[in-house]
Amino acid sequence: MQRGTFQLMKTVNRSLILNKIRISAPISRADIAKETGLTPPTVSILVKELIEQGLVEERKLGTSSGGRKPTMLHIRTDEWFVIGVDAGPGTVDCILTSLTGEVLGSVSHQLHVKTNKEFLDQVVQAIQQLLDDHSLQREQIIGIGVAMHGVVDAETGDSRLAPLLGLRNIPIKQELEDRFGISVKVDNDARAMALGEAWFGGYELQDSMVAVNIGQGIGAGIIIQGKLFHGAAGLAGELGHMSIDPNGTVCACGNRGCLQTLASGPAIAQQAGLANGEAVHQAALAGDKAAQAVLERAGRTLGIGLVNLIHLLNPDRIILGGGVMGSAAFIIPPLKKEIASRALTDQAAQTEIMISNHGKHATALGATALQLVDLFVPV
Repeated sequence: MQRGTFQLMKTVNRSLILNKIRISAPISRADIAKETGLTPPTVSILVKELIEQGLVEERKLGTSSGGRKPTMLHIRTDEWFVIGVDAGPGTVDCILTSLTGEVLGSVSHQLHVKTNKEFLDQVVQAIQQLLDDHSLQREQIIGIGVAMHGVVDAETGDSRLAPLLGLRNIPIKQELEDRFGISVKVDNDARAMALGEAWFGGYELQDSMVAVNIGQGIGAGIIIQGKLFHGAAGLAGELGHMSIDPNGTVCACGNRGCLQTLASGPAIAQQAGLANGEAVHQAALAGDKAAQAVLERAGRTLGIGLVNLIHLLNPDRIILGGGVMGSAAFIIPPLKKEIASRALTDQAAQTEIMISNHGKHATALGATALQLVDLFVPV
């Protein structure tokens, strides 16, 4: 066997063991061997390496089946960390997490930019504040994940088009790697959110699912058999630019009547004549019938968009997140009613619609998953 092939097998087995510990901890070496099909000596050798690298630790002893009690393995959470960045369009939100996705700290900066340089400087400032707040050295960070709205080239890490910021061709990966000397991965915010839901939501990674981020814009991330789907030119998931009313309001993208001109946070606020989506939510909670009607109409419109998505992709589930989902109590009932009335089959009508349980950190947490996939998932 060639050395390169052996090294690849070793890397695959290492990731397989690491991911098994992540999912099943506490777990013994014997159970890892049993559940992965690897030999006990292979497991022992690679676990020893993972412990030496500070990725895995031994903790309390397990239950004995007659012999010596087994030592149980866990992912170590105090040695290595990941930074997730939800970059725009209104704020840049950064979180620090352990390798298991536990959020250890966060910072949020308002984003007021007119140039690529201003945008990058503000992202750098937010990341640096997070590092300073937690007295961390850059060597302790295995990577930075950035979730960016608009069209993103995930291979180069460039933002090709950020319509809500009015910016193009931002070299996010190159700039952040130059500034921090840390691996950086960049993807569209909705795709990152979808990966985070698949990674931290307790679902089978082989499921197909779509995560829809509804805030200042609307985007979708598509997971097919556990992997993000980007499309031929990185445009997969631009649900917000699905044309609903060809004679409608001009969208930031230049087309008319896009879904996000009808059901995003700014669209909802404009229709209600209030400052922002949160103001509409509060008015609806206070019993304002007009505000409630605006949210219900947004729910129906979103239902039309989602039933088209169901007919196109037929996912196992659709997970909804973003600021607009703070008004889920008013939006979800008409949304589900619209799906039920328009779906082609009873089975399609019963597609699981869920609200993300990661709250305001859903997208930034997804950004951390961009880095964790490389560490935990066998190639």
